Amino acid sequence: MTGRKLILPLFFAVALAACSDSGQQAAGNGQGGGAGGAPQRPPQPVSVVLMKKSEQPITAVLPGRASAFQIADIRPRVTGEIKQIAFKQGSEVKAGDLLYKIEDSTYAAEVAQAKAAVSKAEASIPSAQANLSRYERLVNSGATQIEYESARVTLLQAQADVEQANAALNAAQINLDLTEIRAPFDGVTSISNVSIGNIVTANQTTALTTLRRLDPIYIDLIDSSTNLLELRAAMESGRLSGDPRKADIRLALEDGTEYPLTGKLDMSDMAVSETTGTYQIRALFDNPRDMILPGMYVRATVTLGKESGFLIPQRAATRNARGELSAKFVTADNKVEARTFQKSTVSNNSWLVTEGINDGDKLIVDGFQWIGDGAPVAPVETTIDAKGFVVEAPKPAAAKP
Repeated sequence: MTGRKLILPLFFAVALAACSDSGQQAAGNGQGGGAGGAPQRPPQPVSVVLMKKSEQPITAVLPGRASAFQIADIRPRVTGEIKQIAFKQGSEVKAGDLLYKIEDSTYAAEVAQAKAAVSKAEASIPSAQANLSRYERLVNSGATQIEYESARVTLLQAQADVEQANAALNAAQINLDLTEIRAPFDGVTSISNVSIGNIVTANQTTALTTLRRLDPIYIDLIDSSTNLLELRAAMESGRLSGDPRKADIRLALEDGTEYPLTGKLDMSDMAVSETTGTYQIRALFDNPRDMILPGMYVRATVTLGKESGFLIPQRAATRNARGELSAKFVTADNKVEARTFQKSTVSNNSWLVTEGINDGDKLIVDGFQWIGDGAPVAPVETTIDAKGFVVEAPKPAAAKP
């Protein structure tokens, strides 16, 4: 009995020692032991683009609205009743096409009356001319000088009456012609504001219709005076090559559609708005299919010139509280480094930077938002396509044995 009591405590002691050794071993395998410490996380893969200096276009994206190349409010110049509407509302018409016809019977009668007045005035010319000729022969043989002068004045007055009658005839003919209202240029008509039978008056305030020429078409753009000063400074310093006055202009329509044709600068205001600090630029675009209509909102990308520098895609950059451009790069020892650039300009979908970057630098273009400065990373070389998407660079082909 005594031996059994000694065996049981000895068994429990051995079991406790075994459990203690097993726990220590497990702890050592899981935590790497006190000497090894916690395991380090592997470097995070990041997409990078290799920087290369090149000459790139400097662009500006400006808001604007379309306006007609020519516009005319069609109004009557004579009074009368509308007898005919000769165009289809909202349709294209050519210069000289008949738009409206006003009742012309009164004006035709005035023309006939004026023609009769001309004939009457012309009839007095022969007798006055013959009377003057007779007094010219008799002025030295019985006729007085006063009679001769009177005959000459009578002829001159008859000639003046003819001229006056002709002027009245011309005025009457003009009024008759104005009863036909014709298109002054090629364009598109609006809705007619009058119907057949309506009475219109000469030079009334309400237009009969509005005619607009849409091909070509104007695009009125707005830019700030600050950008204007920066552009002039860049040109004077020689950093910017090219003439902005010959810049190509591309359009994006309201739904984001890219307009297929490029435009040219037509003019710019030589005054800045006192209220907004902006000035107006007018561009001219061909519009053969009437895709752009007056009043449409557009965004124009204006190529101002070219400058040598490094492109930072917009997706790879942020701006700090001071408005300075910031981007992250991978150093030679594969660690993250943030850089700030005081000066940057727009180049299509990227920022153009001229300082603070060297050829071969690795710009992080994806995942940089969650990576702190100095963090180790594994760079994966990629490229950025025209739409701003990251595309993995093709791997070199394996060498054939």
